Amino acid sequence: MEGQGVVDPVASVVLDLNLPHLDREFEYAVPADLADAAVAGARVRVRFAGRLVDGFIADRRATPRHEGHLAPLHKVVSPEPVLLPETLRLLRAVADHYAGTVADLLRFAVPPRHAATERADRAAPPAPVLDISENALAAYPAGASFLTALRDGRSPRAAWQVAAVHAPLGEPFGAMVTAAQETLRSGRGAILLVGHRRDLDRLAAEVTARCGPNSFAVLAADLGPSVRYRHFLSVVRGQQRLVIGTRNAVFAPVRELGLVGIWDDGSDDYAEPHAPYPNAREVAAIRVAQQGAGILLASHSRSLEAQAWVEAGWLHDIAVRPAALRERTPVVHIAASTDFALTRDPHARSARLPREVFDTVRAGLAAGPVLVQVPLAGYVRGVVCSACGTPAACPRCGGRLQGEPWAAGIRLTCAWCGPPQTRWACRECGGRDLRTSGVGSARTAEELGRAFPGTRVITSSGDRIVDETSDEVALVVATPGAEPRAAHGYAAAVLLDTLAALNRPDLRAAEESLRRWLNAVALVRPAADGGTVLAVGPSTSGALRALVRTDPVGFATRELADRRAAGFPPAAKLITVEGPPNAVAEFAAELRLPDGAAILARTPVPASSSDDLERLTLRSARHAGRALTAEVRSAAAVRTARKDTGALRIRVDPQVLG
Repeated sequence: MEGQGVVDPVASVVLDLNLPHLDREFEYAVPADLADAAVAGARVRVRFAGRLVDGFIADRRATPRHEGHLAPLHKVVSPEPVLLPETLRLLRAVADHYAGTVADLLRFAVPPRHAATERADRAAPPAPVLDISENALAAYPAGASFLTALRDGRSPRAAWQVAAVHAPLGEPFGAMVTAAQETLRSGRGAILLVGHRRDLDRLAAEVTARCGPNSFAVLAADLGPSVRYRHFLSVVRGQQRLVIGTRNAVFAPVRELGLVGIWDDGSDDYAEPHAPYPNAREVAAIRVAQQGAGILLASHSRSLEAQAWVEAGWLHDIAVRPAALRERTPVVHIAASTDFALTRDPHARSARLPREVFDTVRAGLAAGPVLVQVPLAGYVRGVVCSACGTPAACPRCGGRLQGEPWAAGIRLTCAWCGPPQTRWACRECGGRDLRTSGVGSARTAEELGRAFPGTRVITSSGDRIVDETSDEVALVVATPGAEPRAAHGYAAAVLLDTLAALNRPDLRAAEESLRRWLNAVALVRPAADGGTVLAVGPSTSGALRALVRTDPVGFATRELADRRAAGFPPAAKLITVEGPPNAVAEFAAELRLPDGAAILARTPVPASSSDDLERLTLRSARHAGRALTAEVRSAAAVRTARKDTGALRIRVDPQVLG
């Protein structure tokens, strides 16, 4: 008999199958020759439905939970326990939250095996240095008590509003490392997350300087299979208690987790683009709730999700009062917002580059480098009606038309369906004349270079990102997220085309715009050192007024109240289901909506291909969100069990709400 004489002869196995109706554990018998290697968390191969399938052992037990003959384990691929019980529990909770499967999430949590790395003998890494250095967090009200709580073994939860200024008060990484050190001193582990590689390099340098080289693990997708797996093994084996990384490092198997720190949690870099599309901020919240750890969301802005948690009492504020903050940050003002400015430049409100832009740049260049932030890369990206300013839309699909200048005028293409447009008329006024809008960074650099001859012009965007620049006089034109850091801060900054950013067809446009602007402001010197920022846009914009007041919390409070009134996330649960019309119709027929939930809309999905897709949008109150997600997951499981045709894409609380 298979497993006879074996202690705990039954293995519960998680299969690498991403079908919703198979998202559970299956029991297998443990053969005597595999008993020692088949430990909980090990990689195995089993026979399922007539074929060999990979999986992980969840646990071993003495008796099966179900009657009947158990098939034996086919092979133990590796006896290394890489899937810890607490990790599996987290994956299950995240799968339930996002209407996905554990198999979908395994690839984020457990990197592919690298056999040579697994077999290699490696010396134990050095312990982190825990000498606490000066840091910005201690200068904030409640910041010192947050650090004390971590050192005492408690688990505080806070949203840290980092000052938007190039000064010690606005430097987050040193303080985040200090919070991790205090956590390590309490005998627990810590995870620090950033959105992209540039910030990861900065954070790694800060950790190295404060904790010592090789005293921490780095988990990021671009490390390469050997290095990534080596760092992962050092964590799962308990050799490393401090992990830094990008979004998927939130799953790092840190033993006795005490802190998850996230920098700039509102960035869409934390939204995974693959099913089930988890957001690292939400995963972190689930994990700290499960494991009783602390959390620190640090940002120059304030995401609406973080604000909702603050208002619910789940997070506590760490912030300087707005009035005191304005004394320490650059002076921010909006172009053409005074009668004096309009007297000097009557066309300032309609001009893309009003006179104040040139005055600000000229004054800044006298003291150092000047940053110009442009929302679009390239040369010319958008076109609008010359008569009324309405953005040009494709007559076929309604997508945004893009334009490039050529000899006969402007050549139009659709951003969604692609084909060139030869005949166009404005949907508002019927006009047929066009003018360019959404001028890109290359065109802006060209115009400013002509206006300031002899001045060095640096562009940074897309695949050509400049990481740092010196204090030498220069004009730096960059897109959001690609701004180089100046050694001692920029003397001035100009934020161009703010209206184009605010007019994006996305519910989060204002929130995201303010986040990008504040990140640019944070690169500028304090007002005491002459730092100034000019935003070119409508003075009636709530986001721009919040920028001038340096009050992202106030903006998030008002925006969240508007979302509650309108019934949109994060005040409500929103789920979208996309796929072929017949598949969406079958799904909708199978779905059983719980009380408090409803179908918000069923609309075509603009696509870059000829595929005919529809989107079903579901909404519920937050208290009914878990029930709605469970019903969506159940309906998806019924479809896969019946082998219905037509793949569906399910997104829970999608990052883009267009």
